[in-house]
Amino acid sequence: MTVVLEARNLTKSYGGVRVVDDLSVSLFKGEALGVVGPNGAGKTTMLNLLTGIVHSDEGTVIFAEQDVSRRSPDERCHLGLGRTYQIPKPFEGMTVFENVLVGGTYGRGQSEKSSYEVCARALERTSLLPRANVLAESLSLLERKRLELARALATEPKVLLLDEIAGGLTEHEMHSLMDTIRQLRAEGISIIWIEHIVHALLAVVDRLIAIDFGRLIAEGDPQTVINSPEVRDVYMGSMAP
Repeated sequence: MTVVLEARNLTKSYGGVRVVDDLSVSLFKGEALGVVGPNGAGKTTMLNLLTGIVHSDEGTVIFAEQDVSRRSPDERCHLGLGRTYQIPKPFEGMTVFENVLVGGTYGRGQSEKSSYEVCARALERTSLLPRANVLAESLSLLERKRLELARALATEPKVLLLDEIAGGLTEHEMHSLMDTIRQLRAEGISIIWIEHIVHALLAVVDRLIAIDFGRLIAEGDPQTVINSPEVRDVYMGSMAP
């Protein structure tokens, strides 16, 4: 299998507190990789290191067969690394299409005109095309989550990083979003998905890793990881299916 994104021995500290500790993670082409861990485990910091929002103290990030450890977020995005955020923050005074156009233009490093078709396709893939001309401030939470996803898709990512995209949704809404994520994976996008709603991950991902105090504590088959003593100890049984 081909590795499309790799973190090697990443370490990051803030004020003497080590939040990522010698962490190594690989993502294979076409794979959906789930990430679990308690609050404060270092999951979002891991995504920030992968995307270049922060730089590691030690370690290396390999993407598109290049060492991108010191590359900027926009450079990594231009190479095909897309990302959503836990709390959607659209430009509320702009339309849905205009929001996605920001991603298509700046995320791809292309002109607005050349981004129109890509953005329309991103809206279609996220079921937002009928809402293209409404203001983002009028969107429901599910629609805001879909808009966050559409903006990332407009950058034409090879790898998509999802940070708790299902948080706050009803069960019905979550299943609707899961169907979209499954379809994106079927289209060949490789995915890393951080999520606290574990049954959503188990229904979608091929492989699961668990992180605690910035360290990898379990990796492998999703059900096996969830049932492992190490993970059960961390969650005190709260994640048992």
